[in-house]
Amino acid sequence: MKGFLLRGVTVLPLLLWTGCSRPTSSSADRTGGPSREYEVRGVVLELNPARSNLLVRHEEIPGYMRAMTMPFAVRDTNLLTGLSVGDTIRFRLRVTDDDGWITSLEKVAPATTNRLPLTGPFRVVRDVDPLQPGDLLPPYPLTNQWGQAISTTNFQGRVLVLSFLYTRCPFPTFCPRTMQLLVQAQRRLRSLADPSLRWHFLVVSFDPEFDTPEVLRAYGQTHGADTNHCTLATGALIEVTALAEQFGLTFWREDGGWAHNLRTAVVDPEGRIRRIFPGNEWTAEELVQAVLEAHDPLRPAADTAAPGPPTR
Repeated sequence: MKGFLLRGVTVLPLLLWTGCSRPTSSSADRTGGPSREYEVRGVVLELNPARSNLLVRHEEIPGYMRAMTMPFAVRDTNLLTGLSVGDTIRFRLRVTDDDGWITSLEKVAPATTNRLPLTGPFRVVRDVDPLQPGDLLPPYPLTNQWGQAISTTNFQGRVLVLSFLYTRCPFPTFCPRTMQLLVQAQRRLRSLADPSLRWHFLVVSFDPEFDTPEVLRAYGQTHGADTNHCTLATGALIEVTALAEQFGLTFWREDGGWAHNLRTAVVDPEGRIRRIFPGNEWTAEELVQAVLEAHDPLRPAADTAAPGPPTR
């Protein structure tokens, strides 16, 4: 029998963390699109030159983001030369509508005030086992964007794509990019025009206090989600926490915001998990192919690429 745990916010760093707040300053990116730049200070927790990023526990970015632990992309990996885990750094962060990366970086002496607090309330969570491909998706009660009670098991008979986010996530390469990829995959699936293919997307928010049905409905409309094939939902925090953690997604409060990683899963029509995608570096085409394979494992690979210009 599973028990309950009392969880706080002090945990080991994981990849893909983010928080909640909205940017306010803007300028012009070198490509002509809108961009914003911020000066950020933090401590290096992980270095990953092969993936062109580093994990930083950073101070509050005024007007944009609370103090958080998250990875940042570094397009020029020469900036990582000479850095070590534990170094205090100051860097310039450029953010556009769909991307964000470090443009300059330097090591600085640690300040006595650079405490980067981890604060937040405790919450009760279930002790749950991780799910693996082949396992049945357990039933969890949720409330959808129309205020209706639903369950994760309501979608049997269709391939289900299950993903997690929260609507106040500001950094473009985290929840906003996940939602963008999900919507792209929905469009690809619709374009196949296969009446035998039944599918649905379930996007679960782990911020039920803010993400009410009205907020979720507006979020889906803003991002162009297919209302016939996409449900946005949330639920009691203890239920959402257990569901998320069974897929390896962990989230907690840091200085009033949410720090988290990312997971997207594909469940076959019989309710068995077929694929779990960590992070969001997968493409819409890869997700569509996983849906097709979950629907019919013997089905030949389909051309899921977006239509290109006509050939002459």
